[in-house]
Amino acid sequence: MTGFGKIFIVIGIVFIVIGLLWSFIGKLPGDLTFKKGNVTFYFPIMTSIIVSIVLSLIFYFIGKIR
Repeated sequence: MTGFGKIFIVIGIVFIVIGLLWSFIGKLPGDLTFKKGNVTFYFPIMTSIIVSIVLSLIFYFIGKIR
């Protein structure tokens, strides 16, 4: 398998994990939502933290495998 093949597999796995996490933990208690008139602003702080931790673990284990 070439270097590009491994990179594409890792990127695909990362996107799958992000998609699964996003569907299961869409709006956590730490996520901020502001509504004013017709404008809604959504800032997913907790979701971002959890996704960051999961991605860090994935890349850590991928680095250990090499």
